[in-house]
Amino acid sequence: MADLRSAALLVYRRKPSLEILAVHPGGPFFVRKDDGVWSLPKGLIEPDDDELATARREFAEEIGIPAPSGPIIELGEVKQAGGKIVVAFAVEADLDVSRCESNTFELEWPPKSGKVATFPEVDRAEYFDVETAARKLNPAQVEFVQRLLEQLRSAAG
Repeated sequence: MADLRSAALLVYRRKPSLEILAVHPGGPFFVRKDDGVWSLPKGLIEPDDDELATARREFAEEIGIPAPSGPIIELGEVKQAGGKIVVAFAVEADLDVSRCESNTFELEWPPKSGKVATFPEVDRAEYFDVETAARKLNPAQVEFVQRLLEQLRSAAG
């Protein structure tokens, strides 16, 4: 896992205060989990892939709508507890994510049953105010929200 790198797209809106779009992982392991398991839409960067292009592609795959266009804010990278490195980019957009349609994955479920079930990679997407996002997001990814806030403050003068 230590060599894995993912690219994420942090979509934010100002309605009227800043809100962050996050996704909840699908599948049986996360059904009853909430705080600390949400994520920015993200996916693995393959060798020779462009990081921003990967973030935009993964956004579309996980939410089911094209990634928004607009000025991009680079947020750098963080290392998650499991060792994965995540690089993130922010873009402002007010999207309707009420009908999130994620790509799927297959998993033997229940374990050792010999049965294979299909689950969505993401089961829902929602905007959260900054305080709630800090509670819901994977702890390492909260740093991206802080960096976005700093950059927006700097840009405002």
